[in-house]
Amino acid sequence: MKKKIFLMLLNFLMVIFEPMKKVLILAYDFPPYVSVGGLRPYSWYKYFHEFGLYPIVVTRQWGNKYGSHLDYIAPGETNETIIEENQTGTIIRTPYKPNLSNRLLLKYGEKRFRLLRKVITAWYEFMQFLFLVGPKAGLYRGTKAYLKQHKVDAIIATGEPFILFKYASKLSGKFNIPWLADYRDPWTQSKSRSKNILLKVWNSCFEKKYINNSSRIITVSDFLKYKIQQLIKGKEILIVPNGYNDHNKTASTKQSSDILKVALAGSIYPWHPVKSVLSAFHNYLSLKGNANIKLTFIGTSKNEYISRVVDNEYIALMGKVSFLNKIPNQELLAYLKNQDLLLLFNDYSITGTKIYDYLAAKTRILLCYTNDEDALKLKNKYFPINDEGYNKNRQAEIIEYTHSGYLVKNQKEFTELLESIMNEYIAEGKLHCESKNVEEFSRKRQVEKLTDIINKIQ
Repeated sequence: MKKKIFLMLLNFLMVIFEPMKKVLILAYDFPPYVSVGGLRPYSWYKYFHEFGLYPIVVTRQWGNKYGSHLDYIAPGETNETIIEENQTGTIIRTPYKPNLSNRLLLKYGEKRFRLLRKVITAWYEFMQFLFLVGPKAGLYRGTKAYLKQHKVDAIIATGEPFILFKYASKLSGKFNIPWLADYRDPWTQSKSRSKNILLKVWNSCFEKKYINNSSRIITVSDFLKYKIQQLIKGKEILIVPNGYNDHNKTASTKQSSDILKVALAGSIYPWHPVKSVLSAFHNYLSLKGNANIKLTFIGTSKNEYISRVVDNEYIALMGKVSFLNKIPNQELLAYLKNQDLLLLFNDYSITGTKIYDYLAAKTRILLCYTNDEDALKLKNKYFPINDEGYNKNRQAEIIEYTHSGYLVKNQKEFTELLESIMNEYIAEGKLHCESKNVEEFSRKRQVEKLTDIINKIQ
């Protein structure tokens, strides 16, 4: 009996005092840079320690000087590597110096030296896979310097940019460390990287080369797994979805109001029927006179286009449309929680990350559209991936499963729905969102899944 108790105590002490596994994360996008791509590795940094892992993030120096896409190419604050250490993780921020193309853009704006900037950008995009060149190479140098002095148990590279896969592959071989390739987006399977046969062959060659020595491949959805498998054969691909960040302290202060507040957060892409949705709001307002609706676009990068369309074509919306720059995720969630409706464009087979933030806000979602003729024409023309024969309704499935909003078929239905929503809003003073099962989509839950994958690596 005493021996059994002693062994139990010994096992307990071994668990308590066993050193945490160290996981090095190569992540180009990372806070304070505001992007959906940075939220995934940030969740690993935030939650790994709760599951017995110690994260070391290697990223570049970021600032939010411009509050726009220009922050992506703005120089770092110093030529020295910045290291931030605490008990739950380490962040290594490597120096960043824009290349000539980016410096020209920052100094002279979008309209000057366009051809020269494209040539310089293309040169770096090609040459970085052959040589250690380009502004992203600082991450490789910073990681290599760290690994010369510290031992880690695994490396995760999250892409894009997919040059990080090259860096992880080389570092894995050099230091004998297993690495995991995390696909947030497709590489070769993206239409933008396969515009011609040369570009497609170039990318597929390097994708297969660097993935070859990876210990695991993970990605965000079954659809991306399906696309990756078309090129990468014989490797297991595991699904670790995106999700929403847990901000329990971000309480809603939503109050009754006579203004129906509608918001859209994040990027607007060419296949999104933004003009059709604006037209639906315009049609409703034209019929109802001065209905109290406020439409806000947050960090869309399409502000000038939307303003021009409203001023020239949809005058009923004048004074009812406003814009906000990109804001950090926690501030964004607080803002979304105080809206009445959240507009979501259909991304078909791509789930994206926006829907998870919307779920966390517990505000009704408007998915536009599930089967609109003009929207489908935009999809056929601009959608970046060939998803023929695959599930094109993942966002709709999530909304149905969580009871979190409306699936709007087309523009006509949207105009009719707006009247029903507005009538409810006037009667109640607010719109109630009775969503459920939302906790299944938290990022913390997904980090737990990733931890299990890492712990199984030999």
